[in-house]
Amino acid sequence: MSTFDLRPLPAGQVELHDARRKRRWTVHLEPFEIGIAPVTEVQYAQLKCDSETGTQAPLVDINWLEAIKFCNEASLSESLSPAYIFEADEVIWQTTASGYRLPTEAEWEYACRAGTVGPHYGPLDAIGWTANDKLESPKKVGEKQPNAFGLHDTLGNVWEWCWDLLDPARYDDYRVFRGGGFADKHWSVRASTRRGGAPGMSHPDLGLRMARGAFDEAPAVQGWSAEADSERGKITGMLPSGWTPRRH
Repeated sequence: MSTFDLRPLPAGQVELHDARRKRRWTVHLEPFEIGIAPVTEVQYAQLKCDSETGTQAPLVDINWLEAIKFCNEASLSESLSPAYIFEADEVIWQTTASGYRLPTEAEWEYACRAGTVGPHYGPLDAIGWTANDKLESPKKVGEKQPNAFGLHDTLGNVWEWCWDLLDPARYDDYRVFRGGGFADKHWSVRASTRRGGAPGMSHPDLGLRMARGAFDEAPAVQGWSAEADSERGKITGMLPSGWTPRRH
């Protein structure tokens, strides 16, 4: 029996945007599964066979690389093919694998919005824990109203790692996290807000929500492609004032 409760989502589409390139585009998604809530402390402890069972609050202080490895461990525990392989310093997503993985940015935003188009899928105080609640740590998952897909805590409580690179031209290997956390003001807790950090970075309000879904090998999968990452890493035209590229 699975330790993780995932919800199957139907095929659909979501509009994304790149502020630096001033570009908007629509991503068409195949069906996939995603966690009803972020991974909790107790789920992490159970997988790690930790004698301390933890709580139903979201797991935090996990960096992107640890989240990737956790997904593979969860897959192996259920005899699923791991989604990720490691070659030197590179993580490669095997898109045909059946195992657990991080959602792509497009999948995450589609799952969060659940058919809505505004910044929130409901009144923010009713759906997410934010700075308005004056908390010092994450709250137990599932205590706020879910979205139309039945997903809890996609906005507020903790940020969630995604698979995608943030902006490879400026931030090199930084990965995206989404959703806003318990210490964030309301204007940061929106379905479209993007943040990111280095793969080895962790934070007390940053966790993960796992996904599943195997796809045929293709140039683009669920809104992501290695070729697109390469193109986004190229710098053309004049740089904005104070903008220093990290990529070489």
